[in-house]
Amino acid sequence: MFLLTFASSLPQKFIMKKMKVDMSNSQITSNQWRNQVFVKIAICLILIGFAFRFYFSSSIQISGFIDGDDDGKLPSPQLLVVANFTLSDQSPVNNNRTHEGSTECDVFTGEWIRDATGPRYTNHTCNTIEPHQNCMKNGRPDSDYLYWRWSPTDCNLPQFDPEIFLNFMKNKSMAFIGDSISRNHVQSLLCILSQIEEADEVYHDEEYRSKKWFFKSHNFTLSVIWSPFLTKANIYEDNDGHSMGPIELHLDELDLIWANQFNDYNHIMIAGGKWFLKTAIYYENATIIGCHNCKNENISEIEFEYAYRKSLRTVFDFFTKSNRKVNVLFRSTTPDHFENGEWNTGGYCNRTGPFKDGEIDMRDIDTIMRDVELEEFENAKHVINGSGLRLFDTTRLSLLRPDGHPGPYRVFHPFDGKETDLKVQNDCLHWCLPGPIDWWNDIMMNLLLNG
Repeated sequence: MFLLTFASSLPQKFIMKKMKVDMSNSQITSNQWRNQVFVKIAICLILIGFAFRFYFSSSIQISGFIDGDDDGKLPSPQLLVVANFTLSDQSPVNNNRTHEGSTECDVFTGEWIRDATGPRYTNHTCNTIEPHQNCMKNGRPDSDYLYWRWSPTDCNLPQFDPEIFLNFMKNKSMAFIGDSISRNHVQSLLCILSQIEEADEVYHDEEYRSKKWFFKSHNFTLSVIWSPFLTKANIYEDNDGHSMGPIELHLDELDLIWANQFNDYNHIMIAGGKWFLKTAIYYENATIIGCHNCKNENISEIEFEYAYRKSLRTVFDFFTKSNRKVNVLFRSTTPDHFENGEWNTGGYCNRTGPFKDGEIDMRDIDTIMRDVELEEFENAKHVINGSGLRLFDTTRLSLLRPDGHPGPYRVFHPFDGKETDLKVQNDCLHWCLPGPIDWWNDIMMNLLLNG
C-alpha cells in the first residue's frame, strides 16, 4: 500500500503541473496526445522503480537491528540506531569529537555546551512536576539554564527517545530507590515519557514520598521508593526537615520497604547520599555502637563515613548474593551548590551559567562520600553473582551546574509584595524541571540499551 501511494502521488503532482494548459488556445493532435501519454506512463514506471529500489535497499540496511527479546520486539530500527551512538537528528552534535557507532565511551566525562533547541518539555506540557521544582511556574526570571546539554568528551550522546525507552521497558518494571533526588529524577523521566504516553498514578504512600505509575499501553510500571539511607532507619523529622530527635540507623539491616519489593523489578536505580550527614545514632546487631553529631556523652562519636560505608556494604552484599537477575544502576552522590551558608543558615545559589571543568572543586564532604561509593562499588563488582551492577556516576557533571537549582524559587513567587532584601530559604540541591537533571535520562538510556 505504501508503494502504491508513493508511486501514484508523486507522478500525479508531476502530471498536474505539466497539464496546466489553456484548453481554449491549444489544439493538440491525436499523435501528440498519444506521445504525451506515453511519456507520462514512462515517468510513472521510472518512479515506481525508484520506490522499489529505495524500499528494498532500506530493508537490507536495517534488518540486522531487528532483534526481539522475551518481552516483545525492540523499537523501530532507525530509532535503535540513534540509541547506539549513531548521530541523532533530534540533538545537535559535537562533530569534532564523535565516535559514530561506538558504545565504548565514558559518558560521564565531558562538558556542558550550548543547545539552542531548549527544553524537551515545559511546566505546561508536563503535569507531574512537584511545586518545589517547578521553577518556571514559581517565577524564576532567567531562562539561560534551559539551553545547555551534556556533551561527553569522546563520543556523541544521543538524546533520550521516549518511544525507544517505553518499547524497551514493555512488560517490565523499574524502581528508583533513594531520597528526594531520586524522586526528582523520576519526575524528569515522567515528563519526557509523557510525550508518548501519560502514566496513571496507581499508588502513593501517606506522605506522597513513594509513588507508583503504570503505562498501560506498554505494560510498564515505574516506581519511586523513598529510602534515604537504604538500610533500616527510624526517622523523627517532618517534611520541612525539622528534627524532633536523632535518627536511629541500623547499618547492618536493609530497609524492607524496598528489599521486600526487590523481586518485583527488572531495573533499579539506587542511591544514598546527603542524609548520612544528619544527626544519627548508629546500630549494629540491634546494639548502639556510636552516633554522629548527637553530642551525647554516653555515646561515642563516629564519623558519617563509617556509617555510609557500612550501609552501602550491606546493600551491595544483598545484590551480589541475590540469585535474581536485576539490572542495578548505582547513582553516585549529588553535590549541592550552597554559597555563604547552608540550607538553614542563609545559603544561596544565584549563578546563571555552568562552570567549566577546573573552575570548581568538590567540597571535602562530597569527595569523602564519593570515594566511599567508588570503593564499595568496586569491591561489589568483583563478587557479583546474579544481579547486574553498574555505576551511574553523575557527580562531576552535576557539579558543573550551579545554575540548575530552584534557589528561592522553590516556592511560588517568593519576592512578590515583599522587601527585595528579604532572606528566604533556598534550594541548591534539587533541580529545576525542566533542567540539567533531564540529561541524566539520556545517560541512563544509553547504559540500559547498551548494557
